[in-house]
Amino acid sequence: MNWMNKLERKFGKYAIHNLMFYIMILYGVGFVIMNVNPMFYVQYLSLDAAKILHGQVWRIVTFLIYPPATDILYFIIAMWLYYSLGTTLEKVWGSFRFNLYFITGILGHILAAVLIYVIFGQVFLLGTSYLNWSLFFAFAATFPDMQFLLFFIIPVKAKWLGILNGVYFVYELIVGNWATRIAIILSVLNFLVFFLASRNLNRVNPKEIKRKAVYQQQVKAAKSDAKHPRHKCAVCGRTELDDENLEFRFCSKCEGTYEYCQDHLYTHKHVTAHGHDETDA
Repeated sequence: MNWMNKLERKFGKYAIHNLMFYIMILYGVGFVIMNVNPMFYVQYLSLDAAKILHGQVWRIVTFLIYPPATDILYFIIAMWLYYSLGTTLEKVWGSFRFNLYFITGILGHILAAVLIYVIFGQVFLLGTSYLNWSLFFAFAATFPDMQFLLFFIIPVKAKWLGILNGVYFVYELIVGNWATRIAIILSVLNFLVFFLASRNLNRVNPKEIKRKAVYQQQVKAAKSDAKHPRHKCAVCGRTELDDENLEFRFCSKCEGTYEYCQDHLYTHKHVTAHGHDETDA
């Protein structure tokens, strides 16, 4: 995507490296709040469009602390999963593209909440579940053959889990009301923009990245070999790197593998087991 390349060249230096580490900190804070006083989150931190439009703009950031789970066991598993997914995507895509993907998802959530309130007069409290699912969709599209252990037992490829959840989202779009439809579409807007609108995903495909890395190593090795001469005159020490027009031959009368350039092939002294033969070639 040319537009993304332009953005990266211009704003890439502002990318937050290891973004998922900071997101995990937010989830950790949210986990504590939701277990100590969940109403505090709802009243002061949630993505409440009505209150945002009345000046409580901090909510466009603080809603991100909503944890993926409130049970300690599921919370730990979810934290490990989403951190692994996010850091892997950042390594493959680069920090800027991953930042852009994640922040686009956040903006989609905010836009969905505001539109639902403006159009329907309904406060639709969006947490971070759709944001996390968009992260999984991106991972499944990038690593379709990566296997997960469903229920820690059944191996399932990422693409099938992604398709299964995609089908569920489509079902929600069909049976849900317009508020639900807007919430789903805009919340996964980052995935739609980055993948469905992209014509070429090979550059972020791990197989393509590996192929390019192997090719670059081969090119580097070939260039390194080119710096070492294959021929060297035993008399003057010149090689084909000194003059590409030089010709080299081995002498059949010399004992050993002595090679000579065209200027010394017939004028050198033969090398024998007893030293140099004083007779010219």
